[in-house]
Amino acid sequence: MGTLYYGSLSTPIEIEDRALAHVKAVIVAKLRRDEAFTLSLQHEDGSGRSTVWLSSSIPLRFTFEESERPELNPAWLEQLSESANLLGGITLVPEHATP
Repeated sequence: MGTLYYGSLSTPIEIEDRALAHVKAVIVAKLRRDEAFTLSLQHEDGSGRSTVWLSSSIPLRFTFEESERPELNPAWLEQLSESANLLGGITLVPEHATP
């Protein structure tokens, strides 16, 4: 399980390593262009969802349980990138196509 530490959030955001690697790629690409946006995630226990505002001015750190980087799935990256450009921001959707 990977972890996203964002700003001064008291609770880190846990995301499965493979999914976090894909989300990280999209986040880094957008922040390099100095684009602010949101990231929305469903709560693992099914109790709801959370949204965070991502901006290059707020500290961000990714940690991964696995030491090896997974091969990124271009179709999944494209899907996540497209959602990042919509009003609702990045929405973590399941991976359907394999690399």
